[in-house]
Amino acid sequence: MAGAMHTIKCVVVGDGAVGKTCLLISYTTNKFPTDYVPTVFDNYAVTVMVAGEPYTLGLFDTAGQEDYDRLRPLSYPQTDVFLVCFSVVSPSSYENVKEKAFNDEKWKTKTVPVDRIVTLKYAPGTE
Repeated sequence: MAGAMHTIKCVVVGDGAVGKTCLLISYTTNKFPTDYVPTVFDNYAVTVMVAGEPYTLGLFDTAGQEDYDRLRPLSYPQTDVFLVCFSVVSPSSYENVKEKAFNDEKWKTKTVPVDRIVTLKYAPGTE
């Protein structure tokens, strides 16, 4: 069907303050945000061309704080790709994604590509 818009749903998960929102804002606006704002839920849509065909890439940001463990899975249905984020300056954020993300039963109901993304947030004293 020529001219039809394809869609890809991408959900970004990981601990709070590892850079998920920063990654998405940087990608969608070409600007690096300077302030940290905890995310409850947000999404962004961009159009990308793949092999000459337009795709709507839906980027879904999720809150990483434990308070939102029950809310986060509401963004999982119809997901095509999960981006699992952690910070290299926070080893516990990597341990948490190994523990939570890859053991989450909701992810095992459908075969979905999962990519690990390392994000690095500036942390004074870690240079």
